[in-house]
Amino acid sequence: MIRSIPLIPIRGAVVFPHTDTLLSFSRTKSVVAANESFQKDRLVVIFTQKDSRINDPSKEDLNQIGTLASITQMMAVDEGTHALVHGLSRVRLLDIVPGANYPMAVVEEIPEVKDESPEILALAKNISDMFKKALGLGKMVEVFSIVKLVSESSDPSELTDQVAAVLDIKSTEKQQILETLPLLERMKMVMDFLAKEINVLEIEKSLATETQKQFDENMKRNILKEKKRAIDKELNEIGKGMEDGAVDSEEIKEYKKKIKDARMPKEVEEKAEKELIKLSKMSSYNPESGFLRNYLDWLCEMPWSKLSPNNVDITKAGKVMDKRHYGLKKTKERILEYLAVMKLLEKKKKNNKEHSFQPTILCFMGPPGVGKTSIGRAIAEAMGRKFVRISLGGIRDEAEIRGHRRTYVGALPGRIIQGIKQAGTRNPVFMLDEIDKVGADFRGDPSSALLEALDPEQNREFSDHYLEVPFDLSEVFFIATGNVLDTIPQALRDRMEIIHFAGYTEDEKYQIAKKFIWPKQLKNHGIDDKKIDISDKALREIINRYTRESGVRHLERNLASILRKIAKLVAEKKKYPKLVKTHHVLKFLGPHKYSSLIAEKKNEVGMSTGLAVTNAGGEILFIEVSVMPGRGRLTLTGQLGDVMKESAQAAFTWTRANHKLLGLKPDFSHKIDVHIHVPEGAVPKDGPSAGTAITTALVSALTKIATKRDTGMTGEITLRGKVTEIGGLKEKTIAGHRAGLKTIIIPKDNKKDMIDVPDKVKKDIDFIYATQVEDVLSNTLTKWPIKN
Repeated sequence: MIRSIPLIPIRGAVVFPHTDTLLSFSRTKSVVAANESFQKDRLVVIFTQKDSRINDPSKEDLNQIGTLASITQMMAVDEGTHALVHGLSRVRLLDIVPGANYPMAVVEEIPEVKDESPEILALAKNISDMFKKALGLGKMVEVFSIVKLVSESSDPSELTDQVAAVLDIKSTEKQQILETLPLLERMKMVMDFLAKEINVLEIEKSLATETQKQFDENMKRNILKEKKRAIDKELNEIGKGMEDGAVDSEEIKEYKKKIKDARMPKEVEEKAEKELIKLSKMSSYNPESGFLRNYLDWLCEMPWSKLSPNNVDITKAGKVMDKRHYGLKKTKERILEYLAVMKLLEKKKKNNKEHSFQPTILCFMGPPGVGKTSIGRAIAEAMGRKFVRISLGGIRDEAEIRGHRRTYVGALPGRIIQGIKQAGTRNPVFMLDEIDKVGADFRGDPSSALLEALDPEQNREFSDHYLEVPFDLSEVFFIATGNVLDTIPQALRDRMEIIHFAGYTEDEKYQIAKKFIWPKQLKNHGIDDKKIDISDKALREIINRYTRESGVRHLERNLASILRKIAKLVAEKKKYPKLVKTHHVLKFLGPHKYSSLIAEKKNEVGMSTGLAVTNAGGEILFIEVSVMPGRGRLTLTGQLGDVMKESAQAAFTWTRANHKLLGLKPDFSHKIDVHIHVPEGAVPKDGPSAGTAITTALVSALTKIATKRDTGMTGEITLRGKVTEIGGLKEKTIAGHRAGLKTIIIPKDNKKDMIDVPDKVKKDIDFIYATQVEDVLSNTLTKWPIKN
């Protein structure tokens, strides 16, 4: 049968009927032909080129016998197209008809003549057996299905073509098999090629076996020689004793002296002497000796009996902390109380000779930049003790706390034992910085390892995996610091006494900058001899317009920036200001970072000012409400957490339930949609304390009555309209003071917490105590009561 089918010429390969072949096309005509055929009947004819260098072959450049094939799969890649084709039958090329995008081949299909004579069947069985033998000798076959076909006694013609496709011969020889049409002749040709390949495989296997045998013999000979040499060396060294290969006796004597001088506990001393005996019997060539020396060095250098004098002077401690830190009155008072108890119990301990003092672990919690770490140094200075600080931020491996076992190469003790050794005393002030940022993963939970170290009942015998002997940590004054309590496990939190550090007020920042930061930065910039000062107005301008933080780090960076510019003028011998004023601040620091305070804003409808607590201390947040025609839907945006969303829903429910009080129609909610938004949408927000602020903004938007912008509020609301207690009052009020609020409404139940609020804040802000939502609305809306 003569047919016209899309032509795909290939180079260096031959496609046989009854086989699956993966081809790659890069020529444009071939790619187009394959794509169009795949979209239609999937049939193509594949002919092998005589000369692979010709890019656009004619009829004379192609072999006259090819294969009719079906494209089963296609995949487009950067350099062309990959296609999996299945050969169907042999075809003879009669003519090539050029097309618009690709050539068409006029071909005559050559029918397959079925022959199942005894001779053909015998040859087929022989080919199958030979192919199995080739596989056994290690022949690599990509098309695994050929094995299945052979095992299932395929049709002789199919078997012959499939075996021919995987023969390791040239493409011209494969083309010769393809062009051999009589089946008997073709089968004999395949058998000849397969026999040659089997012969080659047998020779390769024989060579590989001989090579491996020779290699094994050489390896065995070399190993025996090395063993004999090592045995001879050991025999020679036995007679020499300590004089040659063993550990030097002088080194052993030195270690004995170190162990005696270290005044270790009896149990530890026995362990050290046992390890020393092991070292003395060990050859200096043994790598284990290096590990033993390192271990003995750690045991001998630990301060087993070294203590700093415990001269706790309460008056001196108070003066040192006042000198180093301004403010923090309650924090300093708590620390002095702790030191006073320590001093009294220390006296009892000396008189009774008992271990009666069980120190409390202090934990300083507060926003960044309020002096948590530096006050730890001040405590060490006041007590006359050494100060050690380790940062726990990002630690995820328990071995960082407890150390690695000595079986590991490069093992070391944990951070706590390393810190004690660094201090050189058994009773330093030990600061565990950023304890709230300890992580956990598959290597263990470091916070669980800290439980033993921070428990006064257990840390008398703290066990480090590397030392393998108990170390007494009961004399260590541990201080932990962090920003948030939520991430600290409850069991660890119970072992510590939490001391909260609130943010600084504007006046406290002013005093800190004037007395501490400015003189320090003058010295750091080498211009402390130039008598440069900063005016009060300029300093307050920086605090209010260029910083908005709980601590003073950003304030310190701004002052350093001003002094750098002045130092540049001094170095260039140009005129520089002796007194930094407001216009200098604008010149050196640029435009205001915070354009205005709350007090400078005007009253608006549908907006209220709330108060919140974050990791960085207290913050103010704005609640915006917009009302529009709709069907009673409530939309909440601004990355609100579940608790805050529920507060908004409770506020909406309260307004609907109290529509008469607010002068609204009973069905007002059926005709409007309400959108509540909290700006700074990239920052997640959560908690119930914004309930009063959300309710105020919602009522303002519904009644079109403006809210007082200089009034802030905090408190959780119930469906009954009660205002309930919240936390973080001190941080929130300081944030409101910093933002310029004049009035703050808080729950009446929080009145007891006002004792913690700084006097300056209480003096500048009018505090109103609310029990019901009506108390909040009457003091925040510009018009109350609302008339129907």
